[in-house]
Parts: sequence; C-alpha cells; structure tokens
Amino acid sequence: MLLESEQKLDFNDVLIRPKRSTLESRKQMVLERKFKTKWAQREFSCVPIICANMATGTFRMAEVFGEYKMLVAIHKFHTKEDWLNASKDALSASIFTIGMSDAEYQNFKEIRNALLAAKKINHLDDLFLCVDIANGYTQRFASFIRKIREENPNMVMLAGNVATPEMVQELIIAGADYVKIGIGPGSQCTTRLKAGVGYPQISASLECADAAHGLNAGIILDGGVRSPGDAAKAFIANADMIMIGGMFSGTDEQEGELITRRFLTNELDENNQPIIEEKQYKLFFGMSSEYAQKKFMSGGMKNYRTSEGRKEEILYKGSVREVIDDLLGGLRSAGTYIGAGSIKTFGRCGTLIRVSRQHDRF
Repeated sequence: MLLESEQKLDFNDVLIRPKRSTLESRKQMVLERKFKTKWAQREFSCVPIICANMATGTFRMAEVFGEYKMLVAIHKFHTKEDWLNASKDALSASIFTIGMSDAEYQNFKEIRNALLAAKKINHLDDLFLCVDIANGYTQRFASFIRKIREENPNMVMLAGNVATPEMVQELIIAGADYVKIGIGPGSQCTTRLKAGVGYPQISASLECADAAHGLNAGIILDGGVRSPGDAAKAFIANADMIMIGGMFSGTDEQEGELITRRFLTNELDENNQPIIEEKQYKLFFGMSSEYAQKKFMSGGMKNYRTSEGRKEEILYKGSVREVIDDLLGGLRSAGTYIGAGSIKTFGRCGTLIRVSRQHDRF
C-alpha cells in the first residue's frame, strides 16, 4: 500500500489573491479566446465554457449557448432525427458525444454523413467529437481514441475522464486534442462515495494542464464548478476550458418537464386556513445514475455495476440566459481583481492562496 501525503486542493481550499489592476471596467475583459488544436491542426474561437452532456446537453441549450459563443456537449441519447432537426445555429455550438462503443462511434459517423448530405455542416470534420466515459484509465480507452484519430486525422476530439498527468499524456499521444479532467466532482456524481476514487480539482487542473501543455494540447476541467468564483479559480489553475452541468440545470433549456410541488406553510389566510405554497422544479440527473440507465438504456442497469450518479429535483430557474449572464459577469469581475484582460491570461495573472477549508458558498 502506498500513501501519498502531499496536500491536494479543491475549489473550496483556495481563494484568489487580489492584485493591482490597470483595467478600468469589467467591459474590458475579453471572454473569447482562440485555440489551435494539436492533432486536428484546426483553429477556432469560443468563450471556453462547455455545457455538460447531462440532461443539460440539449439543442435548446445549444441555441442559447451559441449566442454567447459557448459550446454544448449534446448528450448521447439524442437520435438521428434530433440532429437533423436541429438548427444550424444550434449545430455550430454542438459537440457530439459518444461512449467507448463501436456502435456509438458508427452512429456518430452515420449522423455526421446525414448532416453533410442535408448541408447542415460544410465538412465532415466540422463536428467536434467528445468520447466520454466515467473511467478513462483503461488501456482499451486509449486504444479506442487511437483508432478514432487514425480514421479522422483532422477532427477535433475531446476525451476523458481522467485526473492525473500520466493518463493525460497517454490520451493525448493516442490522439486527443483535449482531455477532460475530473473523477467524481460533479454535482450528480457519486463515484467518490461508491468507489472511493477521486482527485481534488484544483490540483488536478494544475498538474494535468502542465502535462497537456507540454504536448501542445489542452485540458477541460469537468465537474465541481458550482459558482462563478469556482470558474475563475479553474481558469487561474490553467484549465483551457471548463465543463459545467449543475449550474445550468433547472432551466427552460434543460431536458425534462416541470414538476409542481405544493407545500404547507406556517402562515394563515384571511379565513385562518394554512396557506399552500407552490414551487416548480426540474429533475436533474447524472448519466451514470440508475435513473438515466433505466430511462435511456434497454434493459436498464447491468447487474455487475453500481449507480455512480444521483437524481435531484432542482428549483426552476427560468431561462439559462440569466445563469450565463451571472457566470460571465463573475468572470469579468475576477479579471478586474487580478489585472487579467482576458480569460487566456488568468493563469498568468492570477494567484491562488490556500485557506482553511471553506463552505461551498462564502
């Protein structure tokens, strides 16, 4: 048995140290940044925030995210018809998601060909691909990435999840342009409870970014961002992009119907009767949850595995635009506190300080 005793840090273990800034207004902060991919040799620009491929990974979400030049990882249970019915604006902000399955990869190729034939995309390589599994540490996964890269030399590919530098390097060498970082930090993920496996996200970001950048590739910090301040900390910890699910849940654009709940309050009306209050919710769930497996997979959850996700009713928030505006406003504010004129320079301008462990909300 080995015990690694070095302290590892998560979002609530650090704060951002303020410093002198020449920025006169939050409006001066540039949110969009340019990327050049390692393998695909492609250049693209975006605000480096991706909506996760959970119940939030919908084409309605992509319509809105496209307005902000952000991206959405469309969850893998959308059909060919869904993709063909999506607008060009939604598709321009969409990332196709598959698991480690030859059948899913074949489905991706068929849908991509159909989109090209329908002139929804201009080239087969226009559609980014995210190969997403909970445990990216198997040798089979690296081999799967290598196979896809060999068949698609010019396609932008994301792969994960892992949380340590050696696997980041292996996946990049296999063909990934960006590696997703995060084992168990998501709001609906229970991997750390069920398997006891994980790695604090701030330390994971710093260590994995160093490994990826040394190979001219990048990382996407996936999970654990629960506030605009967390997003700022992630970029200071050298994440190239971040992937968020829970913050965008409970919105109109998330998949699922509204649920109305009635609550008995302690207040009385004019007839001295208890007042009944109604609240609306949306069901949000992890894709590794038993609920998701039963909802989307024939035969439900296999008897050799356990659920590594949960479901939760999220208080209805309205349009996701309000959430996005608050998130981007927080990032602009963080930039003015550290003298960073753009998200790209957060890592260079910002300093994280270790503090006594804080609550999730300050």
